[in-house]
Amino acid sequence: MSKAYKYRMHPTKEQEEMFFQHFGSCRFVYNWVLEQKIKTYEQDGKSVSRFTLNTMITKLKEEHEWLKDINSQSLQGATLNLENAFTKFFREKKGFPKFKSRRNPVQSFSVPQFYKMNYDNNKVKLPKIGWINTKIHRRFTGIGKTANVSRTPTGKFYISILVDDEQELPVKPIFNEKVTVGIDVGIKDFAVLSNGEKIENPKYLRHSTKSLAFLQRRLSKKQKGSKNKAKARFAVSKLHEKISNQRHDFQHTLSTKLISENQAVALETLNISGMLKNHCLAQSIVDASWSSFVNKLEYKVEWYGKTILRIGQFEPSTKICNVCGFHNGKLTLADREWKCPDCNTNHNRDINAAINIKKFALNKQNLIGI
Repeated sequence: MSKAYKYRMHPTKEQEEMFFQHFGSCRFVYNWVLEQKIKTYEQDGKSVSRFTLNTMITKLKEEHEWLKDINSQSLQGATLNLENAFTKFFREKKGFPKFKSRRNPVQSFSVPQFYKMNYDNNKVKLPKIGWINTKIHRRFTGIGKTANVSRTPTGKFYISILVDDEQELPVKPIFNEKVTVGIDVGIKDFAVLSNGEKIENPKYLRHSTKSLAFLQRRLSKKQKGSKNKAKARFAVSKLHEKISNQRHDFQHTLSTKLISENQAVALETLNISGMLKNHCLAQSIVDASWSSFVNKLEYKVEWYGKTILRIGQFEPSTKICNVCGFHNGKLTLADREWKCPDCNTNHNRDINAAINIKKFALNKQNLIGI
C-alpha cells in the first residue's frame, strides 16, 4: 500500500531562501515546458515527450545559470507534473493545464530521491539545501518514494513523503444487508445513516462568516504593498486555514468511524458542479465539502479492506417509500416529512433516502460501481 506522511518543517532564513529559489525555478521550468508543448503542437501538430523536454532543460541551464543552483531532479519533477496534468486533461476532457503564477498562495516542489530522514535528531536532508529541522511526530516503515515540499499561505513549510509499506491490500470480506450502511449527505444534517442516526453539520465556514467578513474588509482598506496589508492578508489566511483544519478533522473522524463499524458503505452519486449553480445553496454545499468526505472514504476502504457501493445520481431515493415502493412524484425540497398514501407509513425525508440508497446499492441491477 502507498501512504503519505506529512511533517512540519522549521527552516532557517537561509534555507527559506533556498526554498523560494526552488519554488520559483520549478515554476519557471513548468511554464517553459508548457509553452514548448503548446508551440510544438501549433506548428507541427505533435506533442513533445517528457524525456525530450528533460534533455532540453540542460540547454536551458546555459541560458539561465541560476537554474544550476537547483536540484536537477526537482526541475525534472516539474515536467512530470505537467505530463500528469495533460494525462488528466485528455482522460477527463476538462481542465487544460494553466501557467503557474507566483501569486499562487500554495507553492511546492518535488524531491524524487536522495533525501534522508534522521529520526533521532528530528531532521530531514534535502539535496542542495541540507539538514532541516523537522517535527517528525511518527516514523514509517517501507520504501520512501517522492517527497513534496510545500508552503501554505500562512508561511508554514511541510514535507509530504509517499511511502510504499510493501504490504498487500487486505482482502475484502463478503458483505450483506446487516453490515452495510447507506449514507445520505445533506446540508441541514451532514449525513443521515440508514440506521436512523443523524450526523449534525458543523458548518465551520458559516459560523466564521462574520469574523471572515471583518478581516476581509480590513484587508481591502490597507495600502497596496504595505506591511499592514501583508499582516491583514496573513490574518485572513490564518482563519481560512483554521476552517480547513476543522473540516478535515471532522471528516477524518467520521469517515474512520463509518469504515470501522461497517463492512460496506453505500453512497449516492451527486452532480456537485451542477448543484453549485444554485446560488442560494452554493456556500452551504462548499462548506459541507462532500467531495472531500467521499474521497476520504474511498481511500480508507482500501486501507481497511472494506467496500464502497455507489448508485446512480438519477435514482429516486428520496421519492420512493422504502416499505411498499410507492413513488411520490409531488415531493418537493421543502417537504422534510411525508406520509405514504399506500401503506400509511410516516417518513423522514433523509432517513428514507438513506434506506433506499442502501437497498438500491445492494440490488445489483442498480449498482454502477464497486
